[in-house]
Amino acid sequence: MEAFAAEGADVAVADSLSEETASPILAEVERQGRRGIFVHTDVAREDQVRSMVGTVQEAFGRIDVLVNNAGVLGQTPLEDMPVEEWDRVLGVNLRGTFLCCRFVLPNMLERGGGRIINVASQIGQAGAPLLAHYSASKGGVIAFTKALAREVAARGVLVNAVAPGPISTGIMPAESEELEEARKTALPIRRFGEVDEVAPTVVFLASDDSSYYVGQTLGPNGGDVML
Repeated sequence: MEAFAAEGADVAVADSLSEETASPILAEVERQGRRGIFVHTDVAREDQVRSMVGTVQEAFGRIDVLVNNAGVLGQTPLEDMPVEEWDRVLGVNLRGTFLCCRFVLPNMLERGGGRIINVASQIGQAGAPLLAHYSASKGGVIAFTKALAREVAARGVLVNAVAPGPISTGIMPAESEELEEARKTALPIRRFGEVDEVAPTVVFLASDDSSYYVGQTLGPNGGDVML
């Protein structure tokens, strides 16, 4: 969000966490001379997404760029996975992406322009043990991105995805130091990524420089997946 503010954008943060959690981000946005608002939102709930989109449009007049970055993750073998856990992960990661696009898109199409960036994962491209639900949700985001891009590009809305590799965000389940080092060693770059190494890709896809990118999935992943 701070990266968008640095480029001159006003920023709305929609999250199911508390406003207190978002306050450092909003403070940095405002420090850069831009407006920032927080809207408490569970992206898996249609009513809350409808309300959030209305609130943001009322505050800023329009939404030029939508970044679908909400995500949840948990490790469970499929034979032991509660149906509720499957539904929770698919609900936030895939249904949430659909709902946000569904209610932001009409105004973009009416204006004849806009950018949608869906945050997927390299796990959606390669799969991973214990992460069938997460893999399915992020693979679904990639397929959804391609379908929507084909549907709306000619009407001025460009839709693309970013599929990061292992990033130090706190979403990854805690592992022993030995397992974590093994995961890093398996990467060609031998380390996890940082948020600041992903943000420029998202900003690029929101910029005029990406005007010929349609339905693409860009992969700042440290070489974990090479396409």
